[in-house]
Amino acid sequence: MNQPPLIEQVTQTMAQGSKSFASATRLFDPPTRRSTLMLYAWCRHCDDVIDGQTLGEGGTQHAVADAQARMRHLQIETRRAYSGAHMDEPAFRAFQEVALTHQLPQQLAFDHLEGFAMDAREERYACFGDTLRYCYHVAGVVGLMMARVMGVRDERVLDHACDLGLAFQLTNIARDIVEDAENGRCYLPQSWLDEAGLSAAQLADPQYRAALAPLAARLVHEAEPYYQSARSGLPGLPLRSAWAIATARGVYREIGVKVQHAGARAWDARQRTSKGEKLALLVKGAGVALTSRLAHPQPRPAGLWQRPR
Repeated sequence: MNQPPLIEQVTQTMAQGSKSFASATRLFDPPTRRSTLMLYAWCRHCDDVIDGQTLGEGGTQHAVADAQARMRHLQIETRRAYSGAHMDEPAFRAFQEVALTHQLPQQLAFDHLEGFAMDAREERYACFGDTLRYCYHVAGVVGLMMARVMGVRDERVLDHACDLGLAFQLTNIARDIVEDAENGRCYLPQSWLDEAGLSAAQLADPQYRAALAPLAARLVHEAEPYYQSARSGLPGLPLRSAWAIATARGVYREIGVKVQHAGARAWDARQRTSKGEKLALLVKGAGVALTSRLAHPQPRPAGLWQRPR
């Protein structure tokens, strides 16, 4: 059976795997949108290989040794992609195109793979700084690669791009605490759990939702300065890209607001934005992208987590 063209495959991957981001990608100019879809396909593929999932759903727990073997496969294939070798897997063909076209530093790709390795090792996080380190590997570094796809080389703008990835992932963690716990994972800092009198084993149990809700709200609160920093980076992007990123920022931020407002019922159903809300946030994103160009540049707050250099 003939496979559909690569761009059709990766577009389908985005549409099924990230409805929160898919609408925003339509705002990019065609070359940037293509590269974004190619990069996303690789990121999603790596995530699903480690989890044994299809597009983020239906995962089962795997032995650590098995996950680590999967991790080694991803590392080998990523090196081959950078070498220019012929890639059989569509996700790696997609990554090869975007990585070589935009000269993405190999360190960024392997920093991202380290996030999946952390999952494969079933790491736990003692303090919030450890959680942020995980967020960097799975999402902050994606912000860095995305910014480079958009032509950004200014280190200050790259800092803001990384911050948006951190904010996105903190929101994801808050939204998915229970689902992650059901799959044997916990990204909440152990220090926070200790303060709340909770254990990681209790997070999936509905009777502890009232105690869990303040921790989710705390994650949403901690994400806010990173969302604010990301706004300061918008003027460093081409206008259409700034619109797309401002829209995605608004969508994810709204998900965090919904988690916070839902309290103990936040995990009764997956928190998401409706089509109408996405449309409103798309319009609002245009205004944010435009007004950010008129605002006086704000320095990045010194207290935010700093990415590796």
